[in-house]
Amino acid sequence: MKNFNISAITLALGLAFSVGAMAENMSKEQYKSHEKNIEAEYKVSKAACDSLAGNTKDICVAEAKGKKNVAKAELEENYKPSVKTRYNAHVAKADADYAVSIEKCDDKGGNDKDVCVKEAKASKVHAMADAKAQMSTSKVNAVANEKSTDAQAKAMEKATDARKDATLEKRAADYAVAKEKCDVLAGNAKDLCMSDAKLRYGQ
Repeated sequence: MKNFNISAITLALGLAFSVGAMAENMSKEQYKSHEKNIEAEYKVSKAACDSLAGNTKDICVAEAKGKKNVAKAELEENYKPSVKTRYNAHVAKADADYAVSIEKCDDKGGNDKDVCVKEAKASKVHAMADAKAQMSTSKVNAVANEKSTDAQAKAMEKATDARKDATLEKRAADYAVAKEKCDVLAGNAKDLCMSDAKLRYGQ
């Protein structure tokens, strides 16, 4: 029965969230149809989670919700391609992965759980930072053909700043993970661990 449920969930999610490839150059009617399909398949996927219990059910629901939200964002990106809709699709993916990861952390305890949560947050920070940097780079490309060198220079400067900010955000998130891992140690071992983490991540 459990294998059937997992298969049903996998099939439902596969049907619902493969619309991205079909969504290019679609009419408004087609868009609405795909949107309804996503919602319908989400309901099937969520219903399949009802046979599960505890944290396994929570993870299943988080996966179904996350994939629905990603599918909607990707549908929007394909229906109205732009820097913003592309960015929103990346954000939806980051949020979905984070929600599932946090649920999975509930299966752990103590420092293992703390580390798991920090790692989940760090992964989201990485994804969001990359999405912001990519958005800035896309804006640079958008003005690349403009005659105004001033506009090009400003766009390049913003893109460079975005990449720097992304690097700093990632280092800070990775440092938080390393610091959490050091917490299980004591005395000289902990001091050495913290010193190494600060040096490695420039804190």
